[in-house]
Amino acid sequence: MTIGAGACLVDWAGTLKSEGVPASKWVVAGTAALVVLNAGVSLFGQSVVESVLHEIREKPIAAEAGN
Repeated sequence: MTIGAGACLVDWAGTLKSEGVPASKWVVAGTAALVVLNAGVSLFGQSVVESVLHEIREKPIAAEAGN
């Protein structure tokens, strides 16, 4: 959800630039949009890491229970 929100905000900041809004406004909007987008990518990446670590930790226990 955060990645999508960041992508939408990046598009919004680009629209502000193309409409001729003063640079101070679209630069701030674009920077904030990139912060949100990067936070979403970071959250996604961390969830993948945690999922893989969980799988690695749980596999030996499941394998021993089957023996």
